[in-house]
Amino acid sequence: MAGCPVEIDIPKFIREIRDGDFRAAIATIKETNNLPAVCGRVCPQETQCQAPCTLGKKYEPVAIGRLERFAADWELAQGVQIPPVGPPTGFRVAVIGSGPAGLTCAADLRRLGHEVTLFEALHEAGGVLMYGIPEFRLPKRIVQAEIENLRKMGVAIELNVVIGRTLTVDDLFADGYHAVFVGTGAGLPKFLGVPGENLIGIYSANEFLTRVNLMRAYLFPEYDTPVRVGKRVAVVGGGNVAMDSARTARRLGAERVMILYRRTEAEMPARIEEVHHAKEEGVEFHLLVNPVRFVGEEGRVVGVECIRMDLGEPEESGRRRPVPVPGSGYVLPVDTVIIAIGNDPHPLVPRTTPGLEVARHGTIVADEDGSTSRVGVFAGGDIVTGAATVISAMGAGKRAARAIHRHLSQGGHNS
Repeated sequence: MAGCPVEIDIPKFIREIRDGDFRAAIATIKETNNLPAVCGRVCPQETQCQAPCTLGKKYEPVAIGRLERFAADWELAQGVQIPPVGPPTGFRVAVIGSGPAGLTCAADLRRLGHEVTLFEALHEAGGVLMYGIPEFRLPKRIVQAEIENLRKMGVAIELNVVIGRTLTVDDLFADGYHAVFVGTGAGLPKFLGVPGENLIGIYSANEFLTRVNLMRAYLFPEYDTPVRVGKRVAVVGGGNVAMDSARTARRLGAERVMILYRRTEAEMPARIEEVHHAKEEGVEFHLLVNPVRFVGEEGRVVGVECIRMDLGEPEESGRRRPVPVPGSGYVLPVDTVIIAIGNDPHPLVPRTTPGLEVARHGTIVADEDGSTSRVGVFAGGDIVTGAATVISAMGAGKRAARAIHRHLSQGGHNS
């Protein structure tokens, strides 16, 4: 339990599965986790709940993530029990962003009896769970089932509403909302800033995965999705998003998919199992290389010029700094490039909300329970921490819901 950001009673739910009482097991999980079918698939259990497991000291840890997934899938097959909703409090809360932080915050507030409206900029709710994680890792039907459960609890979901453009936070307060939770995530892709990066055929991982996910390219040829991968694909980066992009490109028919990463495999931030799966699927790993220029013909990318790297002294992060090897440049022929080197926080809400304190990298400044510099405005997830995990965003949504409930119950609401 020490490693679980949403405080699931892990020994209890494992005991209930062992006793064959699956309904009790899923009830135990859902006391603190609203999205068990999601977490069972995408959580980095090996560094969270499974890391402190005592069995892991001598053998392998209990497969806690797989057990959670089993219990959640069993419930989806048998029929989901919608959690009870408290008596109406008379308070209205707006939740901006329907990713893991927003979904969790909305569910917890609704259970406490508050009226909740979830605002989503895109045409489908689910945030990064829908547009960022590939179908083969997290089936869309799983996310949609969880969102449908929210609707059944009475959460209103407004799609195609871009807060900061369609409406502002001030508009929401003027419309009678008593508190606002901002869970807009880190959806602004980073780029390398090297020559040729604006050639056709170069995608950010965000754009590539969003097109594939929301335009149903994974069901090709049933859906005619505008994603062209060609035969040779280079993916720049070494995190989970890079692995997702590479494995997706393979599924879309690319013959060669190459991960280009400037350090060694030991420094890769991706989960070990994601790297393992990518290798199993034929993804090539080009390590200690860094793209310095993209080569184009008639406006379209045809090659990526790389230089080889050596590892020098450690940086602040503890990882050794990659240093270019002079005269080691070479060109890889490619049809498509996917840049997966991370994301920055989405700037729209901070820019359009007077009095909201923002840190140097564009994250909203919030304390542990999500309170911001603006009374009645709370925030959590990647918009506060920078890009992190689904479960840590859920933990932030959960803490913020408690704080919003306290704030409203004590008579505080926004001016």
